[in-house]
Amino acid sequence: MKKKVLSALLCAAMVVSMTACGVKEPDTSSNSDKGTAAESAATDGNAAVDDAATESSDASGTEPVGPAVTLVYAEVNPLEGTIVGETATVFKQKVEELSGGSITIDIQANGVLGAEQDVLDTMLGGGGTIDMARISAFALTSYGGEKSSLLSVPFTFVNRDHFWNFATSDLAQEFLLEPHENGSGIRGLFYGEEGFRHFFTVEPITGMEDLAGMKIRVSNDPIMTGMVEALGANPTVVSMGELYSALQTGVVDAAEQPIANYQANAFPEVANNIILDGHTLGAIQVVITDEAWDSLTPEQQAVLTEAGEYASQYNRQISQEKEDAILEELKAAGCNVIEVDDITPWQDACKDVIEEATKDNAELYQQIVDMQ
Repeated sequence: MKKKVLSALLCAAMVVSMTACGVKEPDTSSNSDKGTAAESAATDGNAAVDDAATESSDASGTEPVGPAVTLVYAEVNPLEGTIVGETATVFKQKVEELSGGSITIDIQANGVLGAEQDVLDTMLGGGGTIDMARISAFALTSYGGEKSSLLSVPFTFVNRDHFWNFATSDLAQEFLLEPHENGSGIRGLFYGEEGFRHFFTVEPITGMEDLAGMKIRVSNDPIMTGMVEALGANPTVVSMGELYSALQTGVVDAAEQPIANYQANAFPEVANNIILDGHTLGAIQVVITDEAWDSLTPEQQAVLTEAGEYASQYNRQISQEKEDAILEELKAAGCNVIEVDDITPWQDACKDVIEEATKDNAELYQQIVDMQ
């Protein structure tokens, strides 16, 4: 088995058939819908994550698969306590193992390299100061990834299985390569998710109607801005790095994030109320510049592809369990967690936003909706 793995890594011809030497869908038996077609489709022809971890440990002593290179990887959230942070760490470990140490992933977390838009501007500006990044899919809209905006349309994904049906489809690969094919200078390596996004507020709330009139932080995204306006609130653009102080000082009254990011960034300290509306699933991509990709040997490119598959599957395995655990921690710490029994009023409020955001790609959007 070791010989097969080593041979796969050293053979450039295997770049286009990574799934043959890749890893299999992790055990998702903790999910309530473990018998879904999505999991069955994702499982066919792959190897288990635990087996892959053993194999990669065996391969870690192999000869380097190319010249030494360091790739700088930007992450706006902390590595500890977040789904995206743990995914980045696993990706780094896998790349360095499979490359025989020839590739080092230098993760710069906690937003030290700027917000997602700053990171993308730097990547597209060239020069190699940032080679890779974990990016929210919607952030790619202005960077050659127009199709990715469909992933942030409110209430598109009914559950995680629905998202992973998309993320393991041929359509997802089309989305990943769209920025490269449009000449933007970046390409997607793999998909993941950071959990459903929810609103959290400084003042206590009981339901959707309490958001009316609030100043709610948004990124520079027209779909998010439209959704906040549809809920009767006032969208206010604030960078992620300034959000804590903006909540603390009253610049904004509320914001929205996945549960893990909400906790890891200490937002409960200044906004201890979170309503579980789940308006969007935080679809993410890990992207790399064409400049960095083209500088790698075919064998090193193959390593990134295989490690990306592994990290994506790891992300799928941990996301629900980690989110559930964090939610219990928040409740135990006294966070005011508001359940949403009926999401219909939220969906109704966002109907015009959904229609406007999808009208130019209605057929493509319907394909995503039909994957549930």
